[in-house]
Amino acid sequence: MLRLESCHIQNGAFTVQADLQIKAGSKVAVIGPSGGGKSTLVEAIAGFLPLTQGRILWRDMDLTEMAPGKRPVAMLFQDGNLFPHLTVAQNAGLGLRANLQLSSQEQAQVLRALQRVGLGDLAERKPAALSGGQQSRVALARVLLQQRDLLLLDEPFAALGPALKAEMLDLVAEIACETHATVLMVSHDPKDARRIADQVILVADGIAHAPLATADLLDNPPPALKAYLG
Repeated sequence: MLRLESCHIQNGAFTVQADLQIKAGSKVAVIGPSGGGKSTLVEAIAGFLPLTQGRILWRDMDLTEMAPGKRPVAMLFQDGNLFPHLTVAQNAGLGLRANLQLSSQEQAQVLRALQRVGLGDLAERKPAALSGGQQSRVALARVLLQQRDLLLLDEPFAALGPALKAEMLDLVAEIACETHATVLMVSHDPKDARRIADQVILVADGIAHAPLATADLLDNPPPALKAYLG
């Protein structure tokens, strides 16, 4: 269980309030109007933004004061965060060791992760030689290698076309089921939520509301969500 207890999350002059619980193994979409606090919420869970009040707990472990690298969290960002001078295998291998001093067993792990995301034959290429979808797969392979309990996605596939984005969302869902990861996915598109999310957290006007079943919320949206969806 991921619990945010009476949290006030500070992002510059903006504050997001959250008091909610997410069951382990859930796939949860985080939606709402631009500037409402969606990214602020997931960045706080990852440890990149401070709390001025409250606690964040995972399986009764208090994460509130933990550094980002110590938390059981892997995060996919909008730009994929790939290093242009490193190969596909090296970029993925950062999920195991920041210094890339990998044992033969760890190198084999990297290759298996790349094969899992469909890039087994592109291990020696540089990011510039890849398509946008392939770059997203490298970032996903790195996350897979991190083997963290919580997978946070801050619209990493927003720049992809509809068909390719749907393919990547399906791959995330498959990997989450295989690894039993808990997924929080920021999205502007309710279709993304309907595709892979069990529940939806609405974030609007600085408040992250408790998660509700995806179909229930999107079929009968509250006023703040209805205004956003149009």
